[in-house]
Amino acid sequence: MRIIDTVLFDLDDTLHDDTTAFQEAARMVAAEVAAERGVDPSAVLGAYIAQAQAFWKKLSVEHLTAGITDTRAQLWSDALSAVGIDDIALAERCATAYTRYRADVLELSPGALECIEALRARGCKLGIVTNGFAETHHDKIARLGLTPLFDALFIADEMGMVKPDPAIFQHACEVLGSVPERTAMVGDRYDRDIAGAKRSGLFTVLIDVHAIPLPDGAPPPDAIVATIADVLAVLPLGRIEGAPGRAQKGSA
Repeated sequence: MRIIDTVLFDLDDTLHDDTTAFQEAARMVAAEVAAERGVDPSAVLGAYIAQAQAFWKKLSVEHLTAGITDTRAQLWSDALSAVGIDDIALAERCATAYTRYRADVLELSPGALECIEALRARGCKLGIVTNGFAETHHDKIARLGLTPLFDALFIADEMGMVKPDPAIFQHACEVLGSVPERTAMVGDRYDRDIAGAKRSGLFTVLIDVHAIPLPDGAPPPDAIVATIADVLAVLPLGRIEGAPGRAQKGSA
């Protein structure tokens, strides 16, 4: 019987509601731009959301060479251009304000802390595997109170790899002193979180917050749940007796 002793989590829209956080921060920035330039705030908001979603959807290793600060300024510049505003200085101010507002609205998903603490109590080793940028994600993870709860953080630009590269999941297993057969990956995106982990032999759990149908012919996750509060019930866990000391916390 398969027993899981190591669990990897995606961060955004898995451990916290990133969609709500980023849209709320963007809404506040859009309102400021509208007041200053006399444009429709909903048009600014829609333009930024479209730019941001397109960027993260196509994220590749090549994108990792540009810092997230410059990237956000470019996204805001492109969004402003879409509503007839060409102003690099304003775009940079928007990016700065957006980063500040987003940090203020971060909060864990209901049930996330209880899930993490229950896994730690069982002796499981825990890691976060995210396609984010270290420049902002270390701060985000700390603000959410997660840093001391995880044994390792695997952030895309620090690794030089992006999900769904199977090598990421294999690397995480090695750092945490586990093997794919004893490791689970929990995430909200089939294409990024589940596909690569499944190819690496991990037990996979999809949190179906986006209600996106699986690709035709794609091998299904080992489990699909509605919320992170449901994850514990589907993991094949066994208490780890005499487990070695927890892996040293830190980035990989």
